[in-house]
Amino acid sequence: MSLRRLWAIVLKELRQMRRDRITLAMIVGIPVMQLVLFGYAINLNLRHLDTGVADQAGTSASRALLMDMVATGVIHPILRVDTPEQLVQALREGRISIGVVVPPDFERRRFEGREAVQVMVDGSDTVVQSAAVQLAQVPLSTQPVGNDRPLRSGAVASAGQISVVAFYNPQRRSAINIVPGLIGIILTMTMVMFTAVAIVRERERGNMELLIATPLTRSELMIGKVLPYAAIGLVQTTLVLLLGMWLFDVPVRGSVLDVYLAAMLLITANLSLGLLISTKAQSQFQAMQMTMFVFLPSILLSGFMFPFAGMPRVVQWLAEVLPLTHFLRLVRGIMLRGARWWEPWPEVLALLAFIAVMMTLAILRFRKRLD
Repeated sequence: MSLRRLWAIVLKELRQMRRDRITLAMIVGIPVMQLVLFGYAINLNLRHLDTGVADQAGTSASRALLMDMVATGVIHPILRVDTPEQLVQALREGRISIGVVVPPDFERRRFEGREAVQVMVDGSDTVVQSAAVQLAQVPLSTQPVGNDRPLRSGAVASAGQISVVAFYNPQRRSAINIVPGLIGIILTMTMVMFTAVAIVRERERGNMELLIATPLTRSELMIGKVLPYAAIGLVQTTLVLLLGMWLFDVPVRGSVLDVYLAAMLLITANLSLGLLISTKAQSQFQAMQMTMFVFLPSILLSGFMFPFAGMPRVVQWLAEVLPLTHFLRLVRGIMLRGARWWEPWPEVLALLAFIAVMMTLAILRFRKRLD
C-alpha cells in the first residue's frame, strides 16, 4: 500500500466534499439541529395549556381558585363560556386542551366536602392528561367567606373535591394517540422522498430529453408526476387504519371520509414539498439528504414524539410551518374526538396555504432544460 496514493484519494474526497454544499451543510447542520432540539426545544413538562373556563358560581372564592390554578403554570385560560356543554364542544374542535367547570353551588359543595370543581381534559394526548392531574392538587379553603369576601388562608378541604375527567381516551392507551400520528409520519417520510427524487431521476436516467420533446407544460408535468404518488399515499393510509383498528383497537369516531380528506391534504402538501426539493437537488443522494433535513424537525417538533405545548414559543412558531403539525391536530380531532374535517378550520387553511406556496415555487423553479 502506497501512502502517497492513499493520501491523494483522501485529498480528492475532501475537495469533493467541500464542493458539495448540501453534504457539507448536513455534516454541520444535523448535529447542531439535534443538540438545539433535544437540549432547548424538547420539554416534557407541559405549561400554559390552552384552557376554557365555565365559572357558573362567579364568587370571589371561585375566582381565587381559578387564579390558584393559573398560578400552577399548567393552564392558560383563553376561553370563557357559560356552560359545560360549550367547553365540551371546544374540546371536540381542538380549540382547548383543558376545560374547568365551577358549578353554581360551588360554595355549598366546598364546605360539605363534596366534588366542587370538574376539570375536563382532552385525553387523546396522554401527556396532557398526566399534566392536568396536577390541578387536582390545588387546595380549597374551608373557611367561610361570606358574600364575595376575599378568600383567607385556612384549613384545606378534603381530597377529591377537584375531579379530573378524561374525554376520548379514559384508559390512557398510548396506541390511541400514536396510531393516528403514524399516518402522518409515514406519509411525510414516503411522499416527500418519492417526489424529491422524481425530477432528479429523470435527469440521471436520460429521460429528460424525451420530456423536453413533448408538448407538456411545466404545470402538466409536475402535477402528472404527483398523482400516482397521491394514490399510493391513500393506500398507505388505508393500511395504517386497518392495522390500527385490528391490532390496537383504535377507534374512528368521526367519518372515515373525513380521515381520507385530511390525509389527502397532507399527501398533497408533502408531494409539493418533494417536488420543490427535486428542482434544487442535483442527484438522488442530495434529494434524500434534503428530505432527511425536513423529516427530522417534522417528527420532533410536530407534537408526535414530544408535547407541542412544552416547546418554547419561538420553536412553536417554527413548527407551525410544518404540514405534519397541522395534520396531527386534524386527524386526531377526526378519529378520536369525532370532529368533522372543517371544524379545525385553521389547520385546513394552513395546509391549503402550504400546498399553494410549495406547488407554485416548484412550478416556477422547474425548467424543461438540461442545464
